[in-house]
Amino acid sequence: MVPKYIAEKLDLEVVDKRKFKIVSDEVVEYSVSEAYIGVEDRGVTSLVVIGSNETSPLLGVTALELLGYQVDPVTKKLKPLELMLL
Repeated sequence: MVPKYIAEKLDLEVVDKRKFKIVSDEVVEYSVSEAYIGVEDRGVTSLVVIGSNETSPLLGVTALELLGYQVDPVTKKLKPLELMLL
């Protein structure tokens, strides 16, 4: 999720609107775009949710998994994810 002002600065084009259930159990509709996300030596194209200008940037689990990373809950650092083909 990125704040609207960052999406505008990056010229992200809204491609759709999606509904999300948030922690308060409320359903909220947000605009979504596609963007190239790079972390360390890896990159991937992913959907990006565009929040309000007050939204804190957030790299979610889906983007991390697409990049082949997971967060180590002890060290709070990224570590490689063992990928599985099913």
